[in-house]
Amino acid sequence: MRILLASSEAVPYAKTGGLADVATGLAKALATLGHDVSLVLPLYRRLIPEAKRGESVALLNIPMRQATVRGTVKRSLLSGTNVEVLLVDQPTFFDRRQLYTEDGEDYPDNAERFIFFSRAVMEIAQSLTRPHVIHVNDWQTALVPALIQHERTQGGRFINTGTVLTIHNMAFHGQFAPWQMELTGLPEEYFNWEQMEHFGHLNLLKTGIAFADRITTVSPTYAREITRPEYGYGLDPLLQSRQDRLVGILNGVDTQDWNPETDAALPAAYTAKTVIEGKARCKQALQRELGLAQAQDAFLMGMVSRMTDQKGLDLITAQADEILKADVQMVFLGTGDRYFEDALRSLQDRYPGRVAVKIGFDEKLAHRIEAGSDAYFMPSRFEPCGLNQQYSLIYGTLPIVHAVGGLADSVVDATPESIASQTATGFVFTNYHSEAFLDAVWRAFGIFVHHRVDWDGMVQNGMRHDASWGKSAMDYVRVYEQAIQQAGRSS
Repeated sequence: MRILLASSEAVPYAKTGGLADVATGLAKALATLGHDVSLVLPLYRRLIPEAKRGESVALLNIPMRQATVRGTVKRSLLSGTNVEVLLVDQPTFFDRRQLYTEDGEDYPDNAERFIFFSRAVMEIAQSLTRPHVIHVNDWQTALVPALIQHERTQGGRFINTGTVLTIHNMAFHGQFAPWQMELTGLPEEYFNWEQMEHFGHLNLLKTGIAFADRITTVSPTYAREITRPEYGYGLDPLLQSRQDRLVGILNGVDTQDWNPETDAALPAAYTAKTVIEGKARCKQALQRELGLAQAQDAFLMGMVSRMTDQKGLDLITAQADEILKADVQMVFLGTGDRYFEDALRSLQDRYPGRVAVKIGFDEKLAHRIEAGSDAYFMPSRFEPCGLNQQYSLIYGTLPIVHAVGGLADSVVDATPESIASQTATGFVFTNYHSEAFLDAVWRAFGIFVHHRVDWDGMVQNGMRHDASWGKSAMDYVRVYEQAIQQAGRSS
């Protein structure tokens, strides 16, 4: 199968969140299954030098309003794979300091930037890759299914090309002023309440949902949640009407990058057989690196995250003083809302040697936090899939999570029954409330301190968890086959 994956970010080229990991991990897994995979993304300023020097393989001339926007497509290979990477080089749109925002504000021309990119994907599909299926991700590429469907109605191109839209986070719609509709090149009749218009605005995510042959999201639970008003962000009625095309597939993890047995970022490698000794050495080194007290028996909880309300920082900061009455330590790495950054800095100041906070991002330190922590904070208000809870399981670190989205699908709560059946892998609370979160922390602390045999058994359960991309990639292939069949019926 020829597969064209379109994404606004992918590692190691450009990343703001989990989308980048998923785009690359899925591309690799599909290629391993024997498919012909091309990954297309913008050529941003921050791209690695090898990619920028890629071979130019096509010129782009795309009419937008009264002008023609020109660009170049460069071809590279994803390191260590045969995945073709196609980079859309348009410096006016993509030679920026950041991907989507700067100084906390969206770029004012984001509509032009990503409508151009979507139309470039169409040209690439026609002239370079001729895919059986085009898989787009989030609002930045969600225009593509509408462009494909329009071509089908003209009786020409893409009659048998399936389209799949993956929604990584319903909170981001790509909503713009109605006059930006002109940029799409589509007829004005598409701008209606059932397809592209949403409360008077052009809504690109809604467009993708309305036109895609198949719609996926990043966990089975999130697929159910987004059809309800509390998680659907106003698009739940449309998703309800398209439930026959909607499926949730849990994201996989790149187990080459995330593997404690081979992870070069760790001071000590370990396996499931050597996890107790290995994690003890990693914990000691992490305490030393971050200025924490050298206390092997202290219950060390880590968190690597965007510091936002979505990630449950309000629960953590509300209960941190209560939790720190016990023999615990906390480590935080990330950046985000100034309020939470300042709250965590204040916590560090009040508890020197017991709380460590690093504002920013450090990929290698993130790995060391996963390996050196006993438990991992992930009490998200909502979480479409989440990757860090899966990294934690692989590294023998037990997650403390809110039962939403992919967290509910990947972590088994520690109950007497699940501990006895050797299926427990973490601590889950169902009500998004600081007292419920605190109860989950105390359950974790109690088992760590008083029932270490049970704790070690849960660590083994988590490390046996198969978080690789293999199964998820096969699930996507089945969705692609369905999309291709749907395309044939729609033509």
